[in-house]
Amino acid sequence: MNEVVITGVGCVSPFGIGRQALWDGLTQAHCAIARVPWLPGNCNAGALPEQALEGRFSANELLMFDRSTQFALLAGREALDMAALDMTTVDSHRCAVYMGTAVGGSDSLHSAYLDLYQAGSQTLAPWTVPRVMANAAASHLSLRHGFKGPAMTLSTACASSTQAIGEAYRLLRHGDADLVLAGGTDACLNALVWKAWEALRAMAPDTCRPFSAGRRGMVLGEGGGVLVMETLAHARARGARVLARVLGYGVNSDAVDLLKPSVDGPALAMRQAMASSGLAPESFTYINAHGTGTLLNDRCETAAIRQVFSAHADRLQVSSVKSAIGHLMGAAGVVELIGGLMATLQDRIPPTLNYQAADAECDLDYVIEGARPARVDAWLKNSFAFGGLNVSLALGRAVETEQ
Repeated sequence: MNEVVITGVGCVSPFGIGRQALWDGLTQAHCAIARVPWLPGNCNAGALPEQALEGRFSANELLMFDRSTQFALLAGREALDMAALDMTTVDSHRCAVYMGTAVGGSDSLHSAYLDLYQAGSQTLAPWTVPRVMANAAASHLSLRHGFKGPAMTLSTACASSTQAIGEAYRLLRHGDADLVLAGGTDACLNALVWKAWEALRAMAPDTCRPFSAGRRGMVLGEGGGVLVMETLAHARARGARVLARVLGYGVNSDAVDLLKPSVDGPALAMRQAMASSGLAPESFTYINAHGTGTLLNDRCETAAIRQVFSAHADRLQVSSVKSAIGHLMGAAGVVELIGGLMATLQDRIPPTLNYQAADAECDLDYVIEGARPARVDAWLKNSFAFGGLNVSLALGRAVETEQ
């Protein structure tokens, strides 16, 4: 089995374009959740700054690219630049793209509905389908960079990008590819998606307060993230700097309830990830939590962590990046993972913001004081989704000889 590593990361988040904008915001304990004027009722969300995309794409490209695809292409370019990949030196047929999305081109779908039902248009733009289709981001990444291996799109709600990374890990581990662009993207801040989530009564009217007493629900956000993942042998052969190791992957379905979170499924996913890593539970010192800020999810995730780690749970550091950027839906896992990489690249754990008071059923160390200096050698990234879907990734620090 091949060892799998990360050699490049790129992202678009409510803090702006680029990984550094995300890391700076998390380091300084800033919250990017704010009023978004184009949403119904001028509601709070984690939105990309309004001018951030200006001049990034040509007029012809904008005809073809939904906002979510734009996020993916920007993140992919940054990740490849960081990885210093020269396509003339690799086998393009062994380079794959695995991307996740929860709602695909929802901005374009919303615009099409407005044209059809509000403006009374008798026809729609010929580029509607290419913009709306869920596989647009993966396909455009493949086209733009000449990746001729499989271009896969996974749609497993909030777990989409984390599962895409996990499946890319499997592909590389089993020797079916040398390099994979893996991640996810979603641009959900339109009235169509907003009203649908509002109808579920799962959204907070103010901000995201994971694991805190007084939390009132999730807050939507938008963004995208991409990792360059490679086999360790391939990365070494081309002299790439290794940022982190992907050590294990756990995935399962509760098969219990479509919407209600569970304890056993998330616990199993964490056990699966740690088992495939070969590390003992006590080796893990940080969990980058799913942490949505909803009443049940946070309690279930806490209970699952306690079930898995027993006494060691009290020594774990647990934080939710959603408290700073909102819930990026299909992109949540990868952007949060990129935030979590601070723990091994900068020896700082991203904080859980907006915490007010302890909840008796959420009784772990949630890093509420701000970004915390700490050395982390092994950690977990959790993502749990509607449909009863549970994903956990085990990640580790690059060894000194790889850096």
